[in-house]
Amino acid sequence: MSDLRSLYQEVVVDHSRSPRNFGRLAAANRSAEGFNPLCGDRLTLYLRIRDAVIEDASFEGSGCAISTASASLMTEALKGKTEAQARALFCGFHALVTGKPGQSEVPMGKLEVLAGVREFPARVKCATLAWHTMQAALENSARPVSTE
Repeated sequence: MSDLRSLYQEVVVDHSRSPRNFGRLAAANRSAEGFNPLCGDRLTLYLRIRDAVIEDASFEGSGCAISTASASLMTEALKGKTEAQARALFCGFHALVTGKPGQSEVPMGKLEVLAGVREFPARVKCATLAWHTMQAALENSARPVSTE
């Protein structure tokens, strides 16, 4: 367990200090805003989707290390996925961080390291903010997403 905790900490620190896909995606055709009022995490997610495939993804905003790392890992995982695969990935990720198995059997890959969040229930909202925002972007919803 200490090896997994150490990997979790390394990945969170790495992705929070050097987030991948950070910045506005100029050619985005979908976007959504997310906000966690309890801790102040705020982000805008950008997606470029063609023929129901996510060709590119990026985000900008500010937040805690877990929120930023989750958004960074998520944007990496979404590229090349269909909208349906992205929705299934959301279900799998939500099950992973809440500890509620059986919601999805989707392989999580690198996202698996964020399973450690379930040990800190107050931080689950930080980890899932980008994911809820992604769902809103897929639905082309103009309404900001809140984790409350």
